[in-house]
Amino acid sequence: MSEQQGSNWERQVLEKLVITALKEQGKARNWSIFFKFVGFAWLFLIVALIAGWRHGSSSESTKLGPHTALVELRGVIAARDGASADNVMEGLRAAFKDKNTKGVVLRINSPGGSPVQAGQINDEIRRLRKLNPQVPLYVVIDDICASGGYYVAAAADRIYVDKASLVGSIGVLMDGFGFTGTMEKLGVERRLLTAGENKGFLDPFSPTNPQQVELARKMLGDIHQQFIKVVRDGRGKRLKETPDMFSGLVWSGEKSIEMGLADALGSADSVARDVIKAEEIVDFTPREDWSSRLARTIGAEAGSKLGSYFEMKLK
Repeated sequence: MSEQQGSNWERQVLEKLVITALKEQGKARNWSIFFKFVGFAWLFLIVALIAGWRHGSSSESTKLGPHTALVELRGVIAARDGASADNVMEGLRAAFKDKNTKGVVLRINSPGGSPVQAGQINDEIRRLRKLNPQVPLYVVIDDICASGGYYVAAAADRIYVDKASLVGSIGVLMDGFGFTGTMEKLGVERRLLTAGENKGFLDPFSPTNPQQVELARKMLGDIHQQFIKVVRDGRGKRLKETPDMFSGLVWSGEKSIEMGLADALGSADSVARDVIKAEEIVDFTPREDWSSRLARTIGAEAGSKLGSYFEMKLK
């Protein structure tokens, strides 16, 4: 081997050693950064939870003076949403439990939603009113209180509206789509196997079955009658029934008062001040505090970083 060849060989070996050492350092640095990030994330999480606990313990509602308790029901009434029965009932229980609550205002702005969720809230309002007869519960309607929203409202002692609020829609619907025509044009064949003649009930990819349609109409009719009974029980002699009252139509706030679906014009502030006579309003609506949001955000970010890191390494 010549002197020049030996020099080249040594240089190549040295370059490989340097490159290998740099790669190892890079890996060690990446892991160090990752573990530092996880450590800081946990630190922030612990601090946030401690701060949230201290905040909650120092602001107990029982330390407040006489007040009107407010609970919000906003949006579509559905499980696992902000307007779920669990959330609304939690707020109502806390409001009635507070010894300084002089009256409860349930402020509704909802187009409706699940009849099951709405029914659970209605039942809970009736139960709480029975257990706490000295604490009235009033519903105040903002923009809209329709369908399931009104199902809830019917349980209140009184209902207050704005003159332009939309109230009513006392009806039940089931909607969907039919794709059989589209499938024929595309040359797609539906292959549906069932055990039970109605297991594919109203399948959108199969032709309409008249017997199933009739069964669905009967089921909707049964739920509609439940809705009507709730309204009649809740409103009693105040209702001035008309042929179209339970047809699914909606009315303005002013018209709803004439029909007995609501009692008077009012807002949360005016009801607290003039009806309950406790002008201070305390919001009992369950809301996710900043520490929980921060913890969830940090957890999601950590998961994203971890996933990205290993995705990068596995490429």
